[in-house]
Amino acid sequence: MRSHYCGELNESHLDQVVLLYGWVHRRRDHGGVIFLDVRDREGIAQVVYDPDTVESFGIAEGVRNEFVIKVQGRVRLRPEGTVNPEMTTGKIEVLGKDLEILNTANTPPIQLDEHVDVHEDLRLRYRYIDLRRPEMTEKLLFRSKVTNTVRNFLDDNGFVDIETPILTKATPEGARDYLVPSRTHQNQFFALPQSPQLFKQILMASGFDRYYQIAKCFRDEDLRADRQPEFTQIDVETSFMDDQEIMQIMEEMISHVFKIHMDVEFDSFPKMTHQEAMQRYGTDKPDLRIDLELVDVADLMSAVDFKVFAGPAQDSGSRVAALRVPGGASLSRKTIDDYTDFVGIYGAKGLAWIKVNDINAGMDGLQSPIIKFVGEEVTSEVMKKLRVETGDIVFFGADKTKIVNEALGALRVKVAEDLGQVREGWAPLWVIDFPMFEQDNDGNLTSLHHPFTAPTCNSEELTSSPLSALSRAYDMVLNGTELGGGSGRINLPEMQQAVFKVLGISDEEAEEKFGFLLKALSFGCPPHGGIAFGFDRLIMLMTGSSSIREVVAFPKTQSASCPLTDAPSTVSKQQLRELNIRLREVE
Repeated sequence: MRSHYCGELNESHLDQVVLLYGWVHRRRDHGGVIFLDVRDREGIAQVVYDPDTVESFGIAEGVRNEFVIKVQGRVRLRPEGTVNPEMTTGKIEVLGKDLEILNTANTPPIQLDEHVDVHEDLRLRYRYIDLRRPEMTEKLLFRSKVTNTVRNFLDDNGFVDIETPILTKATPEGARDYLVPSRTHQNQFFALPQSPQLFKQILMASGFDRYYQIAKCFRDEDLRADRQPEFTQIDVETSFMDDQEIMQIMEEMISHVFKIHMDVEFDSFPKMTHQEAMQRYGTDKPDLRIDLELVDVADLMSAVDFKVFAGPAQDSGSRVAALRVPGGASLSRKTIDDYTDFVGIYGAKGLAWIKVNDINAGMDGLQSPIIKFVGEEVTSEVMKKLRVETGDIVFFGADKTKIVNEALGALRVKVAEDLGQVREGWAPLWVIDFPMFEQDNDGNLTSLHHPFTAPTCNSEELTSSPLSALSRAYDMVLNGTELGGGSGRINLPEMQQAVFKVLGISDEEAEEKFGFLLKALSFGCPPHGGIAFGFDRLIMLMTGSSSIREVVAFPKTQSASCPLTDAPSTVSKQQLRELNIRLREVE
């Protein structure tokens, strides 16, 4: 058994004989003295072999990178001039006495001894090698420590860790289910849980008033940098606590995690309504480190002859908004064209702009292709409303409200990043008062969160005016990323049935899909609420990673495949017969 991990060694271990196990990170032969950098999960230690130890020196000559070795030797200070301040073990080294090769290694397809740009598919195919890289090892160790901190906090606050089923019933929660055919129940299917939502509500009806789980969840949806088909969430549910109390204890948990692991203290978690967030920032997860805001100018554009602006300005379902960017007049025409292509991703048909080259020169100090269409008078009023200054640029969005919000909201972040206008640090907040419902492209109502979220109104008001109904939902947002989403839940069967009816779910369908929940609510279910945090996303933010794939041990690609195991894969005809499944030919 090892006496120490490599990365633990320091000056307090001087003259101690240590036994180390690990991988050869780097081998250097310096004219009769061989240096081995030995790596394990805690770091790297330099081991020196000289010709005096004949047998071990001979073995060291044959060692190569990634060999697995056993080392015994004495800790000593490094000679003067050879200290490495970049390493935690940089002041000491181990004078090797014994050396044993436990396993050899082929030349790895990924270099580990320096930072190199390796294609992600190669990294995922050889993930066991990729995870040996110190930066990847550190991220997974960090993740483990945060997990432990979260568990300890929730345990200390009276929450009970309860596992919920992985094989469950298909329920609509906004994404496709992963289905699992049942061999013993022919032609029937389990579903992998998109979340433990219904089970944790049933636990509230069971009397477990404070539940938590570090839960594995599955969603068959299109992937992005912060999405995976299987992901981990910190799942929490409580009874007899109102929304403010739940938010307060979750603030304390996240603050505790950041204090312990980042030495960061949050001053406050301001609250912002969904309506205000959309109006000012075009998104329900605004990054408050960025000062840029959207300003409505429909009142000034409604009477212009320019239909691109006048049409949306006169339409209640549309919006005309402006985004003033200080210092943006320096942007080149090519960059503006690139931004035009960028907002096109969100459905915008174009991107109008005005550069303010000299505010004191009136119209002569403005540069834009749209002034001749809008008119000098309206242009002047817009400039006054936005309080522009010399060197600014103003971007405009005019379209359906959803398109304008998404396009300018995304542009706000991109421009700020490009111009270095994102402040350092952390900016948490709660977004509250979400609408209960939204309309899809076909005009049908869907739940903005999920159909078990409680409204702020009664069932009669909900039924008569569903689009104006607000929910008791609350999202925690950090630096423009949604960390967690929660709400007060429906605990009365009558209200749950009313929500189902608004969503077009008949009594028969509700009974078929959610009858077990409705029955549980009817047997004395207490008032309750909860929240779920995206744990992978939290670790991604805390480690400064660009993707959650960087903080998950064995992630899937953006096409939801696993290069390491070649999953998903075909199965045998015998397995398909046992499951009563016949495959269609794919064209």
